[in-house]
Amino acid sequence: MSSYLDQIQWNSDGLAPVITQDADSGRLLMQAWVNREALAVAVSEKRGVYWSRSRQKLWRKGEDSGNVQELVDVYLDCDNDSLCYVVRQIGGIACHTGRESCYFQRLDSEEWAVTEPVLKQPAELYGKS
Repeated sequence: MSSYLDQIQWNSDGLAPVITQDADSGRLLMQAWVNREALAVAVSEKRGVYWSRSRQKLWRKGEDSGNVQELVDVYLDCDNDSLCYVVRQIGGIACHTGRESCYFQRLDSEEWAVTEPVLKQPAELYGKS
């Protein structure tokens, strides 16, 4: 029997993009990457787990900031090469900039306009000065 992980069309780096959506509001929160291990751990732990390309390791969302994602559902797209995590965002902040969503810039007359406030300064989230 084939594993659900075998059905995913991983890219040449063994990764697939994952969009994260809020289970209650439907709002897009962020986009990141997963590999087989990250997805398996996310499903097992029922939380948002990703592959950090910059750190080259598993990244459990909220491990530093406390803004954990409780995993509600996982969806695979029709081409089997893109995923969607549906989560409950604990703490209300998904973005490392301290905003609810990473998608806070809207194109307005060919310029990017910031559409939402910082809820908590990144230095407070991550304990850095």
